[in-house]
Amino acid sequence: MSVPTDYDLSLRDVLKFFPPSTTAVKDVSLDVGPGTFTVLLGLSGSGKSTLLRLLNGLHTPTEGEVRVLGTDVAQAGRSELRRLRRDIGMVFQQFHLVGSMSTLENVCTGALGSLRGPRVGLFSYPKSVRQRALEQLERVGLADHRFQRADTLSGGQQQRVAVARALVQRPRILLADEPVASLDPESSNQVMSLIARIAREDSLTVVCSLHQVELALQWGDRVFGLRHGELVLDDSSCNITHERAMSIYGNSAVLPAAAGAGAAATSGAAL
Repeated sequence: MSVPTDYDLSLRDVLKFFPPSTTAVKDVSLDVGPGTFTVLLGLSGSGKSTLLRLLNGLHTPTEGEVRVLGTDVAQAGRSELRRLRRDIGMVFQQFHLVGSMSTLENVCTGALGSLRGPRVGLFSYPKSVRQRALEQLERVGLADHRFQRADTLSGGQQQRVAVARALVQRPRILLADEPVASLDPESSNQVMSLIARIAREDSLTVVCSLHQVELALQWGDRVFGLRHGELVLDDSSCNITHERAMSIYGNSAVLPAAAGAGAAATSGAAL
């Protein structure tokens, strides 16, 4: 199968079926260029989370091909997949912090993929990792909270810690699965602004799933709209009106493609 090599992420005719009767992703093909801030837009259950898990190898496609940084994820061996995942940071809706651990130690756990053996306690991590974790906490504005228990932080602060944890592994790609779904509007804007700023500073390729149209159009270079597992919108955010984006949530058939829809994702984050 011929797949372009100038994309960080490529899907070709991807289908993901979960027995006994759920088709979570259906015949999806898309490309994401380096340094692009891409948004997956759609309702809960539209296939966004499944698509992200296909990209980091947590799921393998039932049919089709998923390539990340040139690697066919489904064909990658265990060691190759482990190396690939070091280049992929992940931010989740529910933060997944260890509440009883300090903020700094939670961030250090982002480096576990590159370390040998288990780690118990902050000072079981190499000094270089602790320093790198502190630097990332400074970037997200929480260095002063480094010894505070994670479960004493606000939701917005916890998500910023989760971003720092993903960054400590020095990823090339950042996947964010509904990172602001559980946050208030002010915290949502702060977290999205943070992710966008860091993406620009580190030249990260970002794929972020959202259900909020306003945030998708504000932060995304490109928007992929999903409905019932199918790709129904693929266009640059500057070409998408609010009404057109909202129609993803309606009962209409596949949306009409605008001129240039389906073309390669633009490079560089429009922040």
